Amino acid sequence: MRIGHGYDAHRLEQGRPCILCGVEVPSDRGPMGHSDADAPLHALMDAMLGALALGDIGKMFPDTDDRWQGADSTLLLRAVYERVYEHGYALGNADITIILQSPRLSPYIGQMRGRVAEVLGVDIGAISVKATTEERMGFTGDGTGIAASAVVLLVADS
Repeated sequence: MRIGHGYDAHRLEQGRPCILCGVEVPSDRGPMGHSDADAPLHALMDAMLGALALGDIGKMFPDTDDRWQGADSTLLLRAVYERVYEHGYALGNADITIILQSPRLSPYIGQMRGRVAEVLGVDIGAISVKATTEERMGFTGDGTGIAASAVVLLVADS
């Protein structure tokens, strides 16, 4: 078994789509980044790569490479998981936390879990997605940013 942890944060910008765990959430602001800036999926990818000491998504998909400009993070997640599988591991489970003051994410959590499970080809029971606020403190609390963390358990694929 291998355990990995990932973290990501992005500035929120007016007029950007708010894509979280591959699901577009209605909002007037969304994460800004080189790709679609899906912070929870970026944290998940870093957790998987970190569990196997394979670096991070910046190494695998550098923001200096125009191929990744505006990239759909679900496609990047699929590529990361293929690498995990090539190294002889499969996902045991993933636990993702999204830190964001607004919009309220509870109506979308089931859809997010389902989308991540679909992309990875795993049972939805292996995917946890939670949302929290920081009680109006810091960049996530004042609405200028989003953060996400993820923990994964990878198991040897026999």
